[in-house]
Parts: sequence; structure tokens; C-alpha cells
Amino acid sequence: NRLAAEKSPYLLQHAHNPVDWYPWGEEAFARAKSEDKPVLLSIGYSTCHWCHVMERESFENEDIARIMNERFVCIKLDREERPDVDKIYMTAVQAMTGQGGWPLNVFLTPELEPFFGGTYFPPQSRYGQPAWPALLLRVSELWSEKRPQLRADAAKMTQVLREHAAGARKPAAPQAAWLDRAYESLSAAFDPEHKGFGGAPKFPMPVNLDFLLRYHARTGSVEARRLAVETLEAMAAGGIFDQLGGGFSRYSTDELWRVPHFEKMLYDNAQLAAVACDAYLITREPKLASIARRTLEYLLRDLRHPEGGFFSAEDADSAPEPGAAKTEGAFYVWSKAEIDALLGEDAAVFCARYGVEPGGNALSDPHGELTGKNVLFEAMTLEEAAKAAGAPLKGLDGRLAAARQKLFEARARRPRPHLDDKVLASWNGLALSALAKAARALEEPRWLEAAAQAAGFVRIHLYDSAAKRLWRRWRDGQRAVPGTSDDYAFMAQGLLDLYEAGGDAQWLAWALELTETQQTLFASDEGGLYMTAEGHDDRLLARVIEDSDNVEPCASSAAVSNLQRLHRLCQRDDFGAFAQRTLERFGGLMEERPLSLPAMLGALTVALTPPVEVVICGDAERDPARSMLQETRRRFAPERALLQVDAVNRPKLAALAPWTAVLPVPEKACAFVCVEYACGLPLDGSQALAERLDGLRKTP
Repeated sequence: NRLAAEKSPYLLQHAHNPVDWYPWGEEAFARAKSEDKPVLLSIGYSTCHWCHVMERESFENEDIARIMNERFVCIKLDREERPDVDKIYMTAVQAMTGQGGWPLNVFLTPELEPFFGGTYFPPQSRYGQPAWPALLLRVSELWSEKRPQLRADAAKMTQVLREHAAGARKPAAPQAAWLDRAYESLSAAFDPEHKGFGGAPKFPMPVNLDFLLRYHARTGSVEARRLAVETLEAMAAGGIFDQLGGGFSRYSTDELWRVPHFEKMLYDNAQLAAVACDAYLITREPKLASIARRTLEYLLRDLRHPEGGFFSAEDADSAPEPGAAKTEGAFYVWSKAEIDALLGEDAAVFCARYGVEPGGNALSDPHGELTGKNVLFEAMTLEEAAKAAGAPLKGLDGRLAAARQKLFEARARRPRPHLDDKVLASWNGLALSALAKAARALEEPRWLEAAAQAAGFVRIHLYDSAAKRLWRRWRDGQRAVPGTSDDYAFMAQGLLDLYEAGGDAQWLAWALELTETQQTLFASDEGGLYMTAEGHDDRLLARVIEDSDNVEPCASSAAVSNLQRLHRLCQRDDFGAFAQRTLERFGGLMEERPLSLPAMLGALTVALTPPVEVVICGDAERDPARSMLQETRRRFAPERALLQVDAVNRPKLAALAPWTAVLPVPEKACAFVCVEYACGLPLDGSQALAERLDGLRKTP
């Protein structure tokens, strides 16, 4: 069908279906209008488990496909390429049914107005769900018999969508009390036994963990820090974390973090690695450093393009052996017999440590595909495992590391899950942040180099430097889809983190350029960012301003943090004013539903804290400038901006941050600490700088 000419891995997965799929575009819309047929818009992504299930059950079925082809104009859409389209129709389905998810199947008029929709539908009715073919026939009958009513319902829904699209606007002056309320809500939802928040299914939600760390930095709350750190450590000990290869799965199907939905996403892993680095800066807990390292090693090993950019995701489903049918988690799970055969005398202590049972340990398996299999998780401490297996404790850590490597090498011979090898600008921005923060916190130069290579990949393949515009997606030599606001906001965030980790002014310059374009294309006069620019796609029913932080921050939340940083670094008062307007625009939401915007509340902690700039003057490769940079970077201080000035970059930096040009040029390296835009006397070494920074932390 027509999807064979597309680049999206998701669309290509459906290219050989007997369904006469169209991609989102004029050809499909013109046919729907000319034949006065309803549109069936089916939205998903290439690593979506239930998308695969519905394809196998229905879209590959010729009888069902015949109904779809005869009665509808069928469109397939990749939500990761077109989050703007997905947001509109997901909102419509949630309004109609009270729930959403993928695959998302929406019935539209030829004018693309929604009148009915849902998520996964089985081929035969079960569990209260209607059968997909019966539903298709019923919708088609209603279109023939009650078309005016369906059109009227669709028009009403479209009006609701347009009113909702601009985001709730209840302006309010920012207040510190909102931060306390959000913390109290998270604390009340905390699971004291298994950690994390709420019950099954459990999602990592990095935005919540980041807020808790920022709340701790502002208030000194030991409890807020504990909630974040214990959640990170519990996830890393669970089956949601790949104990052999590193990296987090999408979510846990149980409240114990043990049995995951095995899909691995770039955005989850990038954000969790970044949060782990920030938590390590606060606590100096080696476990947190290990979480960051193992997660980033996964990204660099399995999701990295040879030229430096990062792919999007790995599927949950794979074949247990060549030629077999795919099942969820097949690549990751083990029978005890397999482990016994591979590890020999080390098998007993390994099984004790990682919870391996003869009959399998995946008790919460929601699909029945893991029966008799084991998901590896840290079931016992080293001491407990040694005692249970009758093994000596001395040297056990090394033995287990060697055992993990044996299993990792054996697993590598299995058929791998599908790799979604498109490169998205927004998610690569998140990866930049993670690598830059790790390079800073853990002092790993190779991660700084990897971040620079990823930034270079985006600049070469996804950036039009003449027009100063980002593209959203690159794959197989082709870039497509004009960038959305999260592409600009997340890339700018990553570049700012990269600049502060390494001091290369080119990244600050590009972050500033992207942010200026972002403000031109997406900024609302009242504060906040539209998802799309004017003229992005005239077929969209509305321009949306996202008003909630979910598995990723919304663009407006990320932008506020960036604008605050650029205001401090470059003295851009226009940026500072827009950040304040955005906080005020969403003030009513933060007051009424603080957990809907935890990332924006994280930006509010900075807005309510006196701004600090630290300027290190001198050769960053030599002491004392090097040690002063290290002293500054080893602290978690979201309100602080860091600039590094030397003889080479001073002219370029002065053009970006003119206020630095008036600082004296000392003969000896020194540091200036500026609080609320007033700079103190130069400090001549890392000890003096440390005392000054520690003194700021003690000031309310």
C-alpha cells in the first residue's frame, strides 16, 4: 500500500497490510471528500505492543481489511513524528471515553472532525470490548443512516477541542505554597514499601523525581530527597531495569517494579540518567552513579547512530529464537535451566541474588507470555545471596559481574527486538542533557565528547542553519516534519547543559539562536508555547498549548527553565519577562493541580530563589581554573549559571553575554560569584570559591 514510500518505521511496519492505508496527507483527505466517506485515523508507534497485537489480529486479516477499505479512507500516523496530530485526537478520544492510549483509532468526518474513537479493539468481542469488524460495520451504518447527527456531534467536539487547545488560562502570581502542596501530594502518594508513587502499573515519571530534588535544593527537605533517591534505587534494583545490559523499560506492570513492559525508550532513559546524576551530586551515593553509568552505556551501545545521534526506541516484542513468533520480553527473560547450563557452579548464588525460580518469577505477567520465565531483579543483597547459596562473600561481587557478562553474551545471540532507528530532535536534546550532566557529575570526558557528537549530528542532519529552523525527524538520509516547540526547547536545554559541562561557547550560541527562533515561532503573547508554528499544517483543527507535564515535560515547562538560564547567562530581559508570564499564565493550574505541572514547578523553585552566576576566568585545562570549575560543577544548584572565560573564548562570550566584558581580566585565574546581578570580589582558588558557594546555600 501507499506506506511503502514512507520513512517512518511504524508506517513501514504496516506497508504490507491488506488495508489500503494512506499516510496523513492531501491524497487521503481529497478522496474522503470526493467520496463523502468517513476517515479512519489509526495512530501508534513502532515499538507499541498493543499496536502490534491489533495489526496481527485485524490489519493483517483480509476479511477485516476488506471492510475497512470499502467503507473508510484509512490513514496510518506515527505519533512520534506527529505529536501535534496525536495530541488533538487523543484529547478527543479521552473526552469521549474517559481513557486513551495506543493504538488510537479515531473516526473522522471528511473534514477531519472526530465523532467516535477508542484504543485497542479485538477481532472478536471480549472483556466488554466490541469486536473491531462489528464496530466498523456499525459506524458505517450510522454514517449512512444518521450522517447529519454524526456531523453535528463532530462539530461540537471540534469546538470543545479548539477551546481546550489553548490550555487552561487562570493567571496567578507565583507562590512558594504551590511547591509545598506539590511535595505534600507526592509524599501522600509515595509507596513506602516498594517506593515510587501509586500502584500498578507504575511509571518512572522523571519529572516528579526532578521536582523532588529541586524542592530539596530550595528547602533542604531531607524527606523530599529520600523519596526521589529511594525510588531511583528501587527501580534500578527491579526488573524494570535491565540487570544485564542497563537501561530502563517503559513501565512496571506490577507495584514491585519487577515485571516490566519491556519496551525501552530514549526519552525515559535520558531523563532517568540525568536525574540520577543530579541525585548523585546531592548525595554522593555510589549506587546513583552506577545507575547513570549503566543507563548511558546502554544508550551509547544500543541506541547510538555511528555518527553520534540517538535512535528512538527498542521494541518490547521479539522472537525467542529465529523463525519463531514474537512475544513480549522474549529477548530479556530466562528459564532456570538456561541459567544453570550457562553458569554452572555460579548458578545457585546468581539465582538467589536475582530472584530466579524453577517455575518462573513473572507472576504479574499481564499477557500470559512469560509463563515459566524469569525476569532478573535484585531479590537479595550480596550477603543474603551468599548465605542462601552457601557461597563465600569474599569476591562475590566479581563472580556475579562475570556471570552477568556470560548471560549478556548469550542473550546477544538471540533475535534482537525491533529498533526504531529514526532520530528525533527533541529526544536527542534530552540525551544531550543526560550525557552532559554525567560528564559533569562523574567527570567522564568521553561522555562530554559523545554529547558534542550528538549535537553535531543534529546540527548536520536536522538543522537548517540559513533559516535557523529545526526539523523534527531524520531517518535513512531524509529529514522531515518541521520542528515542534519541544524540539526547540529540549535541544536548547541539552545545549545549555553541554555548554556548562564543557565551556565551549558554540553550544551557548546555538542554544540562544534556537531559543530566539522558538520565541518567534511558538510563543503566545500571554505566555506558554504552542506545539506548532503558524502554517505548520493547515489541516490541524487547532493549535495546541500543552498544559501538563507527563512522561516528558511539556515544551512550556522546559522553555521556562531555558529562558531563566539564558536570562542569567546573557542578561536577556525579554527572556526573563516571558518566563515570568508563562509561570503566571499557568499559575491557576499549579495552584489547583500542582502535580499536573511538576517540571514547571521545578522552574518556579528557580524563579523564587536569588539568581547566581559563577564566572571562572582562566585556562580551564590548568589549575586553579580547572579546580574551580570542578568545585562549581560538583554542586546541584539549579539557580546557578556557570560561565568559563579564557583568552580564546572571551570575545565570543562577550558577544553572547555582554555583561562579562566589563569584568576585569586578572593576571591569575580567579572566580567571580554574582548574586542578584551584583558581582563580588574575585576569588583566587577552589577553597575560597567553595566557602562562598556553601555560604550561599546557608542563606534563605
